[in-house]
Amino acid sequence: MTTLTHLDILEAEGIHIIREAVAELERPVLLFSGGKDSVVMLHLAAKAFWPGRLPFPLLHVDTGHNFPEVLAYRDAVVERLGLRLVVARVQDYIDDGRLLERTDGTRNPLQTQPLLDAIADHRFDAVFGGGRRDEEKARAKERVVSLRDEFGQWDPRNQRPELWNLYNPRHRPGEHVRVFPLSNWTELDVWHYIAREQIDLPGLYYAHDRDVFLRDGMWLAVSEVSPPRPTERVETRRVRYRTVGDMSCTGAVESEASSVEDVLIEVAATRVTERGATRADDRITEAAMEDRKKEGYF
Repeated sequence: MTTLTHLDILEAEGIHIIREAVAELERPVLLFSGGKDSVVMLHLAAKAFWPGRLPFPLLHVDTGHNFPEVLAYRDAVVERLGLRLVVARVQDYIDDGRLLERTDGTRNPLQTQPLLDAIADHRFDAVFGGGRRDEEKARAKERVVSLRDEFGQWDPRNQRPELWNLYNPRHRPGEHVRVFPLSNWTELDVWHYIAREQIDLPGLYYAHDRDVFLRDGMWLAVSEVSPPRPTERVETRRVRYRTVGDMSCTGAVESEASSVEDVLIEVAATRVTERGATRADDRITEAAMEDRKKEGYF
């Protein structure tokens, strides 16, 4: 008798969710940024339809402030797997006046409108996202299949029951659903799966030397989009990133974890979620993530 491991069960659940959504809906798309959660989600999708090719494209909302290493990784994966990538660029919206640059420098909250426009323009009716319930309390409220109204907005009171792993993606014209195959995974689960499946990741997830400066308790990378202030001292430190996003609001953590095994030990010992420790945009207010999700954010 074969005994399934915890990772086997999570993998089977994720593949089941992806297959169910594709079977029920017409024009799905997978959000792919090159971050570890989207990489694992793409790995599950590839397994779900192997040996065939993915029956849907990838979508990336590019803030223009992404880490160059992550963009290079994204493009390499798309080319290697022969996938179609749709890119919605925040910079285009700033250039033509549809969005205004924020005074705090971060563009993460500006991703909502390009995302919603891309969904409408391409008529995507299911959007696979890599969100996990352990990341943040607003994401803990979300179902595996989350209904969004005709404006792309999320109402936490309008969530459907998902008893016995039965998912209901039905929606009216103009609405769509967000689908989260990794909902029940933790950060540690993700890293255990990366180790087991030998999944390649962008190098900044592992310890490396980088010029950084301290702001609001976070080590931010020195770059054109996140320059240090005159009072902030630049230092070269051994760091890695637990999550990747807009360079202007994503902090690094000091670390010597240069391998998957080292990262597993480090993550197992931490008591702070990766977003809570390294994402400044989630610290604006206590309900910052929930407010953005109600507007149509990931």
